[in-house]
Amino acid sequence: MIKNTFYTSEQFQGKYETYEIGSLELEEGETLHGCKLAYRTFGHLNAAKDNAILVTTWFSGTGKIMEDVYVGPEHALDPNKYFIVIVDQIGSGTSSSPQNTPAPQSMAKFPKIRIGDDVRAQHKLLTEKFGITQLALVTGGSMGAQQTYEWVVRYPDMVKRAAPIASTARISRHQIIFTETLQEALMSDPAWKDGWYKDGMHVRRGMDQMAKIVALQGWSQEFYQEERFRTILGMSSLTDFMNGFMKAYFEPMDPNALLCEVWKWQRADISRNTGGDLETALKSIKAKTFVLAISHDMFFPPHECEADQKLIPDSQFRLIESKEGHFALNGLEPKYMEQVDACLRELLSL
Repeated sequence: MIKNTFYTSEQFQGKYETYEIGSLELEEGETLHGCKLAYRTFGHLNAAKDNAILVTTWFSGTGKIMEDVYVGPEHALDPNKYFIVIVDQIGSGTSSSPQNTPAPQSMAKFPKIRIGDDVRAQHKLLTEKFGITQLALVTGGSMGAQQTYEWVVRYPDMVKRAAPIASTARISRHQIIFTETLQEALMSDPAWKDGWYKDGMHVRRGMDQMAKIVALQGWSQEFYQEERFRTILGMSSLTDFMNGFMKAYFEPMDPNALLCEVWKWQRADISRNTGGDLETALKSIKAKTFVLAISHDMFFPPHECEADQKLIPDSQFRLIESKEGHFALNGLEPKYMEQVDACLRELLSL
């Protein structure tokens, strides 16, 4: 274990609680002992316990960004109407992760986690802690959307509505190659030391290289051509953007935690539940589903998201217009959340 105040300080993460799952048997065969989930709640669970909404988190993100951007009385995820539970995925740095798990499962020996492991742990939290047996909505962006897809396939009778945002139900070959470059950037840093570094800041060269790779694919070509880093982010130059936003974003995070999430990302595939048949998995979804894609997303292009949607019964495809690409998920431009809120309000009315 090593100390990383980025994941524990209220200054960075706000207030969250942890729930002890206990021993979690993993799909890869190992058991994660003393598994804990970081979560935060908003609003109140009604007497019927049918107003609960689950919000899941993406790669490198925790519930703090979801709280700040997606939840509030001005949003579709209104705590005055719903009981909103945001759960950080395993390996997020706040839930059980390489840097906060004791030996013999700490650091480089942290077990391999899959999306399905996250969802089973989240199911235990919701049912055991809150007695929730029905979800009005499950939603999340990117890796959070991968969890959303897993939820509606694994627990079809529990989820009434679903809104995966900016992701596909199975990772593409292109994405596999992309995520391999993230791994290589981190692990090629001499300070990596096979995952046994004493401080994540020591792996700064690898983290900076990973930030540059993410910047290449995470923002659209138009974002750079139109210098939207000036108008949207207030950065004075491309160098200012790279150093002051991208590298600064990843710098305080734990490299092992990021690699844990990348490994999951590479293997996201709901067809594991149906013998490798993606069409069968998607056609098994019972929830009312809106598939949301971002117009200029180069991680998960809209046509790939729409291809999934066409196989989901009684579903709808919604295109969110944003030249910020995949990073639009962070709600950096007001028009993004206006569109997302409109879609979620419509879905919640059905």
